[in-house]
Amino acid sequence: MISYLKGTVIHKDNKSIIVDTHDVGYRVYATGHILDAAHIGKEIKLWTHFSVREDSQALYGFVSKEDLDLFELLVSVVSGVGPKSALNILNVSSAQALRRAVSTGDTAHLTRVSGIGKKLADKIILELKGKLDAEESGGVLPSDEADALEALKSIGFNHSAAREALEKVDKKITDTSERVKKALKILGK
Repeated sequence: MISYLKGTVIHKDNKSIIVDTHDVGYRVYATGHILDAAHIGKEIKLWTHFSVREDSQALYGFVSKEDLDLFELLVSVVSGVGPKSALNILNVSSAQALRRAVSTGDTAHLTRVSGIGKKLADKIILELKGKLDAEESGGVLPSDEADALEALKSIGFNHSAAREALEKVDKKITDTSERVKKALKILGK
């Protein structure tokens, strides 16, 4: 939906900034690193993830495409990790440090994040271990899956059922709406 923003920072608080792009202000939730670097009146460029839930809509912003992809991977692959938790993880850990923690099984690195206990840290490492390797070797971009997963969750399917259905959809289908339609057929059986 909204994948990239370039505009002027007109407001910031401890969780978000408002970016004015041609007289439209977008509230973008971001990590502390981005918030520290953002200055009112200065231009900013952000890759964004648009999250739609039944009770809210929110934009999450990242300086690099790599951080955005990692955020979307966390949100789409690990059940129990929503956008706020994923943002907290990236607030405490760089993408490179998170990849290293996953590859070495370092749960202590993840438990430093508020709201992430040992059990969830183990789950994150288990579920991301193969996915990060696939992503680095040119696998399917996680943003496609994240959009389809968010769509299924927004109409009432739980995370794991939606993810299982999407895994059964032919990977050659790259259009998000087609992937959602195919997944809905699978879920309806």
